[in-house]
Amino acid sequence: MLESLFGNMEERQAEMKAKLAAVIVEAEAGDGAVRVNANGLRQITNLKIDLEKIDMEDSEQLEDLLLVAINRAIDMAADKEAEEAENMVKGIMPPGLDGLSGLFG
Repeated sequence: MLESLFGNMEERQAEMKAKLAAVIVEAEAGDGAVRVNANGLRQITNLKIDLEKIDMEDSEQLEDLLLVAINRAIDMAADKEAEEAENMVKGIMPPGLDGLSGLFG
């Protein structure tokens, strides 16, 4: 009975993981001096540094900008993951009970 209610959870989780892998978010720091892309799985997929906006003699500045941009990208990816998880829960709830999905997040 639960199988028919929730469907194949492993399959749904695999679908969600595939969707999240395709979601790309971009964060920046230092007015675009550092740009970081991450996917919905919270994996960094790209990193760009605008050398014209960075003092290459100031490694601490670059390190700080990298940390800020990376943390922002990871936060954005986590938001996308939560959004997708909520959509998955809504998709498995029986009609009329989809309002209860907020209980899980």
